[in-house]
Amino acid sequence: MEKLISQFMKFGVVGVIAFVIDYGLMVVLTELAGVNYLISATISFTVSVVFNYLASMRYVFTHKQGLSRRREFVIFVVLSVIGLGVNDLLMWLGSSVLGVSYLIVKIVATAIVMVYNFVTRKVFLDGDTGAVLE
Repeated sequence: MEKLISQFMKFGVVGVIAFVIDYGLMVVLTELAGVNYLISATISFTVSVVFNYLASMRYVFTHKQGLSRRREFVIFVVLSVIGLGVNDLLMWLGSSVLGVSYLIVKIVATAIVMVYNFVTRKVFLDGDTGAVLE
């Protein structure tokens, strides 16, 4: 359990940096460049996913034996695209349907997608079988 908590803490640090990239780029694109908030949220999310893959697979998760780096990346991207769908759905529901500021909705969406990301990456990508989710 201690190993799992340590791993989640590392995931949190990587996640905070990815969030700063995601949120910061979204605000810059929306507020300074005049890009629609859904488009800017998609672009910023995609950029943060690339950072997140590189950092997560280096510092958080161990390489799963028998899984090629190419396949690992494909799985990571598929899981991230699902996360992007959840992110964009929550952004749309919160901002367009409920009328809440996209700046606030993004924080809630990020928290929900973060939990999804950790669980799915742990299950599908982590080679450390010693720290299992229970």
